[in-house]
Order: sequence, then structure tokens, then C-alpha cells
Amino acid sequence: MKVEKIKDMSILLAEDETELRETLSEYLQIFFSRVYTAACGNEAYDIYKQKRPEIILTDINMPNLDGLDMIAKIRKDDKETRIIVMSAHSDQEKLLSAIKLHLETYLIKPIKTDALKNILLGTVNLIRKTTNKIYISETIFWDYDTDTLWKNNKEIKLRKMETLLLKLLFSEPNHCFSGKDIFISLHEEKKEKEFSSHAITSLMKRIRTKLPEGVIHNIYGSGYKVIPV
Repeated sequence: MKVEKIKDMSILLAEDETELRETLSEYLQIFFSRVYTAACGNEAYDIYKQKRPEIILTDINMPNLDGLDMIAKIRKDDKETRIIVMSAHSDQEKLLSAIKLHLETYLIKPIKTDALKNILLGTVNLIRKTTNKIYISETIFWDYDTDTLWKNNKEIKLRKMETLLLKLLFSEPNHCFSGKDIFISLHEEKKEKEFSSHAITSLMKRIRTKLPEGVIHNIYGSGYKVIPV
């Protein structure tokens, strides 16, 4: 049975044992479309800063920078990223000291795939329930809390009318808004303003110059909409 891959979030695997890292990476790719791997804490931290994965799966004992020190660095500014720790039975003392680092959970080696799968899918569901944003591609999302559009975790700068337009479209994903619907919403405070289809067309052209292709879908004869992944 084919598994529908998770496209709206990514995972970083940090494991210094080559064979285990490759095995786990292959397994994670069954579920996630974006899987990053690192062989030590320093490499993992660099990837974290560049890619900002939603989930980190890390070993405790690694060369250069161990898992707990890496997590501590991340937790200085980031309390949101979900972190799952892997450890040997002999690392129980380290696990106890890791509690204050806000871990999602931990797994004892050897890793059982069924347990890992349940934890990963449970973590994904929890993130989706507690995160107020919607993805329209693997790297582009709209943040409902701030009414901002992001790509690769960098905000796409929008003008006032562009923000109002996207706020309307994202208020009902998959719903097609006519040009008149959009015009009325954008000029709600100026109800006497006469509808202009040219104004809407011009706005769409302007905003599309700064947005990746396919963010706004033009439905011929009907209007415009956004389609989440």
C-alpha cells in the first residue's frame, strides 16, 4: 500500500553511525518528502539553521558536538521545533538531564520501526493541530497569526492590498473568489467605490511578480483561489 508522503514539514536525522543513519534515512523517506541527514552535532546544527525542519530525530552521543549540546543550542531561541532523542540503555542518566530541553520523547536503541512510525505520525498530527498556518507547496505557507506569506522560512514582503488579497483567499482555501468579491473585500471601507475588473487584474499581475508560480490559481470565468497541499 502506497503511503501519502508528508509534504508540509521536514525532518532532520542526526546519527553518527553510518549504517544506522542510512537505514533510518531510507525509512524516513517512506513518510517524508524532505529528509535531511547529518553525521555529527555540528553538521546537524548547520542544517537546522539553513532548513529549519519541524522535527529533529537525533542520537545523544555524537562526535564534535553531541546531541544534548546541539539541542541546548537550538533551545536558546527555539522552543517550538519537535525533537526526538535516540539513546542506548547506558545513556539513561543523560536522558534525565535532557528533560529540561523540552523533548518530544525518546527512543531506546535498537530502534523499533513500529514505535518510530507511531511517534513520528503522532508528532506530525500534533504540529498540524497546534500550528496556525497552511502550506500551498512544500516550502510556501501562509501564517494566519501574522497574515504573512513565507517561502523557505523567509517572509515574502507584501504591500497592504496584496496582504488583504491573500488574507481573503486564505480565509477559504479551495474556494473561488470572483473579481467582484475580491474588489468589495479590498475596498470594504469605501463602499461607494465603483467596481473595476481592471483594478483586480492589475493587482493580480503585480502580486504575481513577487510570488512563486502557482500560488494563486486563476479559474477561467470564475475568479481566483489558493489550493493547499
